[in-house]
Amino acid sequence: MGKLIHFVHQSLDGYIEGPNGEFDWPVMGAQLSAYSRELTPEGTVFLYGRKVWEMMAGFWPNAEQYSDDPHDLAFAPVWRAAPKVVVSTTLKTAGFNTRIVSGNAAEQIADMKGSGADLVLFGGAELAAHLTSHRVIDEYHVVVHPLLLGGGRPAFPAGAHRTGLELVDTRPFDGRTVLLRHRLAPSAEGV
Repeated sequence: MGKLIHFVHQSLDGYIEGPNGEFDWPVMGAQLSAYSRELTPEGTVFLYGRKVWEMMAGFWPNAEQYSDDPHDLAFAPVWRAAPKVVVSTTLKTAGFNTRIVSGNAAEQIADMKGSGADLVLFGGAELAAHLTSHRVIDEYHVVVHPLLLGGGRPAFPAGAHRTGLELVDTRPFDGRTVLLRHRLAPSAEGV
């Protein structure tokens, strides 16, 4: 059985985007960059909602043209080679070794896990909330960055189902960010 990890960057006040949709604030130091590569060994399926997919597809295919950041240069070929899934009811084609899921996302993602695939969901608050409500996400890897965005899109939207989690690990990276790693609690009520 495969595993689904939700890997997300958020501000200290709980946002994944600033008030104007800004996502220019995550800093990928050497330790955090190495951790992200550990999460994505060859064969890992990268999972996105449409909005995050569009941001990723606009950058990673040609990242070397836009950036000389060591993380970006190391991750770009990994991204290009990885099998990817985007959940969308509006996209018809995606390219870049990507499959589109437009039906029952929770069921289809659970089927992928059942076939033995490991998946990493990168961001995507709405998709994460949907998959959480169906108990499809196995672990939450939340990287907290040292800034307050003061508003924007929350990492976990209001109205999300109550979900019990168990703390697995905490870890600082690069003297700047902190990983909070939780797994799904055995019961719906949590711990």
